[in-house]
Amino acid sequence: MKIAVIGGTGLIGSKVVKNLNAAGHEAVPHSQSTGVDVITGKGLEEAVAGADVVVNLTNSPTFDDASPAFFQTSMDNLLAAGQQGGVGHVVILSIVGAEQVPELDYYRAKVLQEDILKAGPIPYSIVRATQFMEFIDAVLSWTTEGDTVRLPATPIQPIAAQDVADAVAEVAAGTPLNGTLNIGGPDVFTLDELGRITLSHKGDNRTVVTDPTAGMFAVVKGDVLTDKDAHLAPTRYTDWLS
Repeated sequence: MKIAVIGGTGLIGSKVVKNLNAAGHEAVPHSQSTGVDVITGKGLEEAVAGADVVVNLTNSPTFDDASPAFFQTSMDNLLAAGQQGGVGHVVILSIVGAEQVPELDYYRAKVLQEDILKAGPIPYSIVRATQFMEFIDAVLSWTTEGDTVRLPATPIQPIAAQDVADAVAEVAAGTPLNGTLNIGGPDVFTLDELGRITLSHKGDNRTVVTDPTAGMFAVVKGDVLTDKDAHLAPTRYTDWLS
């Protein structure tokens, strides 16, 4: 099967390409570095021409109110190119519970991306993942002031990037879901607890202070976690840290 992976040189995309090729498919990575631009449309028709499946892993360069326009334009361009090229399946990666946090511009933008795909002309699959383990360091840096890290007690269910890539690759190689697969890590932590575990493991002397107003996850009310029908990945956060 020929599979075009748009955003195929990034954290998830490069792993998806590797998985698919190892399984005997012809997966080709495309990104701005290879001459494909989902916003201008440059190189997009050529990238998806003849592909059985397109996996779109491109992401907005910002998490602010500019992100909806990115996903609107990129999805419009991708679906037009895919329809022109006879693509039979489009896969995107989104966020578990995105519709539950409309206060975040980026989460609303991801819901918009999903809605555009659902309303489009091509059979589709949506893989929704919880927060990546690889992003925890960045989350800690956002609210660090000197030797103090302020974090809310928001429940988090971190998942390893490799586990995300495994799920995306499996879905891409299968029959279109015309629906959504939710995936998450096997364990739930509060974000402040996760911060303490992370800093302790790294020998980092910063202190985590629980602050319900700190950082982007402060606006998350309640649990934005996987449901009972979700796929739980095998990698535990403490094992991943080690």
